[in-house]
Amino acid sequence: MADRTDRRCFLARGVLGAAGIGAAYGSIEEKTLWAAVQDGSAQTAQGENDKPKTDIPPGSLPCGKIAGVSLSRLFIGGNLIGGWAHSRDLMYASKLFTSYNTEAKVFETLELAQACGINTIQLDPKCWPVVSKFNQDRATKIQTMVCIPLIEDKTGMNDAIKGQVDLGATLIYSHGGVTDAHMMNGGTMGVVGQMVDLIKAQGVPAGVGGHSLNMPMACERENIDADFYVKTFHIDRYWSATPGERRKEYDWMRGDSSDHDANYDNMWCNNPEETAAFMETVEKPWVAFKVMAAGAINPRVAFSYAYRHGADFIIAGMFDFQVEADVKIAIESLEKADGRGRPWRG
Repeated sequence: MADRTDRRCFLARGVLGAAGIGAAYGSIEEKTLWAAVQDGSAQTAQGENDKPKTDIPPGSLPCGKIAGVSLSRLFIGGNLIGGWAHSRDLMYASKLFTSYNTEAKVFETLELAQACGINTIQLDPKCWPVVSKFNQDRATKIQTMVCIPLIEDKTGMNDAIKGQVDLGATLIYSHGGVTDAHMMNGGTMGVVGQMVDLIKAQGVPAGVGGHSLNMPMACERENIDADFYVKTFHIDRYWSATPGERRKEYDWMRGDSSDHDANYDNMWCNNPEETAAFMETVEKPWVAFKVMAAGAINPRVAFSYAYRHGADFIIAGMFDFQVEADVKIAIESLEKADGRGRPWRG
C-alpha cells in the first residue's frame, strides 16, 4: 500500500511551504483546508487495523433503488482519485487533489464514506485500479457507477461495456461530456439507444449522462429505454456563475478564456429552473451531479436545492475531512425534502 498522507504534514509542506502562513491564507480554499487541520475535524492517518470513526448511526443515510440496486442517496465522486477539479483558471487544484489523495488516503476516504452510509462511488474507468484494489479484500465492497464513452460501432461499444462489467461495474452510463459532444455535433439518438440496450443486455442498469437539458428531453422524446439519467443540477446564484445573458447551449464544452463573461470551466447547469420543471415530468430516477458547481456552492445550499427540486440521488466530490459533514447535511436535507413536487423515482 502506498505511504499514508498525514494532512497536517501535507499542508505544512505543500500549502505553507516557502510562502508561510500569510501567503497560504490567500484563498478561501486554503483557509478551509487549514481550518480543518486546526480544529481537528480532519482525520489523521489511521493504523492498519483502525476503523474510521463516525457518530452517524448505521442506516441514517437513506437509500433508493435503480433497477433493483440499492443505492445511498449520496454518492461519492471519483474525482478524489482522478483529480478532476474543475477549478476555473486555477492551475494547481488538480495537482493538489492527486498529491493529497494518495492511494492510502483514498482508501481512508472510502472507508469513512462507507462507515457514514455511502455505498456507491461514481467512477471514470481510469480510476478502476485503485477501486479494484480497495474492494479486493473487503467483505463490503463499494458499488460503482461507471461512465463510458459513446461508440458508434456496435462491436466496439459492446466490448467497452463488457470490459466494465468484467471489472465489476454496478451501473454503467454514458459520459456526460461525450454525450454532450455527440449531441452538439449532430449525432443520432440511435447511438445512445444502442449503448443503453447493450448495457442492459449485460444485466447491468443503464443510464445516460449529460450537462444539457437536451439530453433527457431527447431520450424521452425518442423513447430511449434508459434506467436512469445522470444530469447536472445546481443553482445559478453564485459569484462565478456565467451571467444569464451570456449563457449558450454547450458553452461548457467550448470555453473562452479571452472573454471574462463567457463560460470557462465555471458553470454546468445553465437553466436550473427549466431542468427541475422538465425532470418533474420524467419517471426515471435522476442522479444529479455538479450540485455544488465544483465547489462554488455550500453543500447545505446545494444538497437541499437538489433534493427539494427533484434529484433522487446526488454525486458529491469530497475530501476525507468533508465526508462526515456532507453525509450529515444530506441526511438533514433529505428529511426536509418530503414535500417536494417530484415523486421519488428511485
